[in-house]
Amino acid sequence: MSFDPSTLTYDSNGLIPCIAQQDGTGEVLMMAWMNADAVAQTLATKRVTYWSRSRQAFWIKGETSGNTQELVDLRVDCDSDCLLAIVHQTGAACHTNRRSCFYTSVIDGEEVELMAPMT
Repeated sequence: MSFDPSTLTYDSNGLIPCIAQQDGTGEVLMMAWMNADAVAQTLATKRVTYWSRSRQAFWIKGETSGNTQELVDLRVDCDSDCLLAIVHQTGAACHTNRRSCFYTSVIDGEEVELMAPMT
């Protein structure tokens, strides 16, 4: 059975959230947005491609930084309104040069950084 990205449920801007998770470890790396063309391009190339809302352009993860995401598996949630990209991450996933974008925890009402930038 062939997958058709147009069958997904997109928001009013034509976007769907996509969570990137490290293959093998389950580490949650980041969340970004895709449109139908980004989903199709990701599946065709196995290089994770997002839609940059600020630039209004495709964003192939690692194209300029070298911190690439190779697609291992793309999963659709039960409502077809969120994606999970299982990836092989090379280098930092976050633009702050951290492994994950989820490096801040709220502990007793205070923000606590859990990881430093990669060196």
